[in-house]
Amino acid sequence: MASHTDRRAVLGGLAVASIAGPAWALDKVSFKVPDGACDCHHHVYDPSRWAYAPTAVIKPPPATLADYRRYQARIGTSRSVAVTPSTYAFNNDCTADFLKVQGARAVGVAVVPADVDAATLKSLHAAGFRGVRVQSGGGNPLGPDAMMPLAKRIAPLGWHMQLNLTAPLYAEHQETILKLPVTVVVDHMAGIPGQEGVKSPAYAALRRFIDAGKTWVKLSGPDSGSRSGPPGYADRVAIARALVTAAPERCVWGSNWPFPSSNANRQKPDEVLMLDIVKSWAPDEQLRHRILVENPEALYGFDPRHRPAPPKS
Repeated sequence: MASHTDRRAVLGGLAVASIAGPAWALDKVSFKVPDGACDCHHHVYDPSRWAYAPTAVIKPPPATLADYRRYQARIGTSRSVAVTPSTYAFNNDCTADFLKVQGARAVGVAVVPADVDAATLKSLHAAGFRGVRVQSGGGNPLGPDAMMPLAKRIAPLGWHMQLNLTAPLYAEHQETILKLPVTVVVDHMAGIPGQEGVKSPAYAALRRFIDAGKTWVKLSGPDSGSRSGPPGYADRVAIARALVTAAPERCVWGSNWPFPSSNANRQKPDEVLMLDIVKSWAPDEQLRHRILVENPEALYGFDPRHRPAPPKS
């Protein structure tokens, strides 16, 4: 049996502070988080105010604006990108409320029908949305066939298209993705399974997208598809490290808070570890600053002249 000291060992460069059940837990982020650091992927769930869609497959417990601000205070980020989850189908009201309160500290990514009208897009733009999401999987209202028609509708606004597809679909639809007339943002390292790593056809497709000059990737969800597991998630971190090495100017970070999943038995990752693990693929302060601050400013339009401090707990 491992000793208490062993369980607190430093694994994968991560200083582990405590253990909560089977998961490793950190008390705080072990590096200085810069002002203006952005969590580029999270959701908000508030079913007491906005009912979940009847078609929802993922129905997590409440994770409200107030909950998220406490999370920000804990990890030290000050900006964020709120993404409407599949749980709300095409209802963006919960996310819009978050944006209204957060103001310049947040932008939104909406989920809309492929035939969305210009007036709706204009209204969403005024509310702080700057992109739309297309994803595969249970409960999601859009699929890959929506990419091109929707991209043409959002192009006049200068919005981006965020993709959350299964790894094989990136390879299958790569020619269409390369032709999209908008900036593309790929979620969660393209969902590449850890055991496939950089040898995956999806990784090859993702590199094609990035090398073409208009695709960004979210270094998020290291726990998803990891065979090696916590606290290091070494197999998925290897993918992130390869992407940062190839194109540091095209990488952003996201927590994926509150870590929704259709698997009720899934062990959620540690909240603080999801930021601390950035050290594993961005070991120096300058590179972390680029990924956490400068790149989100370039992609989402945050003001580089005003980099706010995190909210106080």
